[in-house]
Amino acid sequence: MAIHPDTNMGAVRLTVADLARSRDFYERAIGLRATERDDGTVALRVEGEAPLIELTADAAAPPRPRRSTGLFHLAVLLPSRRDLAVALRRLVGARVALDGASDHLVSEALYLHDPDGNGIEIYRDRPREDWPHVDGSLEMATLPLDLDDVITELPGSTAKDEFAPPGTRMGHVHLQVADLDESEAFYSGVLGFDVMVKGYVGALFVSAGGYHHHLGLNTWQSLGAGPPPPGAIGLRSFEVVLPDDAELERVLGRVSEAGIAYERSNGAAVLRDPSGNALRLLAS
Repeated sequence: MAIHPDTNMGAVRLTVADLARSRDFYERAIGLRATERDDGTVALRVEGEAPLIELTADAAAPPRPRRSTGLFHLAVLLPSRRDLAVALRRLVGARVALDGASDHLVSEALYLHDPDGNGIEIYRDRPREDWPHVDGSLEMATLPLDLDDVITELPGSTAKDEFAPPGTRMGHVHLQVADLDESEAFYSGVLGFDVMVKGYVGALFVSAGGYHHHLGLNTWQSLGAGPPPPGAIGLRSFEVVLPDDAELERVLGRVSEAGIAYERSNGAAVLRDPSGNALRLLAS
């Protein structure tokens, strides 16, 4: 049974080495507002909205091996193409180098990484009615993005937009996994995400409600690999937000039927995928 179409992604929790350094980066380069909590963690958000990223510092945390499962990137979705141009200008002003910039036919995206090497995508979606389909299946690609054309969205003013705009949210999470078949069986077969794109070699994209993808899964650097050392720099967990308690219990029923263990914590069900990536299922 398919997961509810109104399912979305919530906060991504990261372990970082230096909290002050990471906080400065996410405020200055990404435009998120930081709030320090009583437990020492930092929540990063658009003002008045739920956190998008949560940071926990551990100076002794081991680095995550390149060939391991974990986070490929978190993806911050902006409301418009102009907002993407503003984000690009902000990155230039912060002197942050891009790892890449791509036109995916359904979206336009900038790629970079934070000071600890955690991958970040900043993107905007094209209107859903413009997404291309071939033989009834959604088509995505990775083409060069014309950054000069993106910048033309900016007005003549040189005034800076210091913070990310209202409506900015976690659009998707892209994971490194050990095995695509096992991942598909878990995310689609058990949780109920729809398989949207299987045309990329070594990758799979799944979603709720016909979105191009809420989760990307790839084995490009992690085929057959194990998880990183406990407490390593990188992904602690990510959230899948279901629309209500009834839907949460319905999904957890399928999790239990599949023999997958989970724990309740602060209103969420915490479990791990077959590659050891931790996710939190919760109701909106």
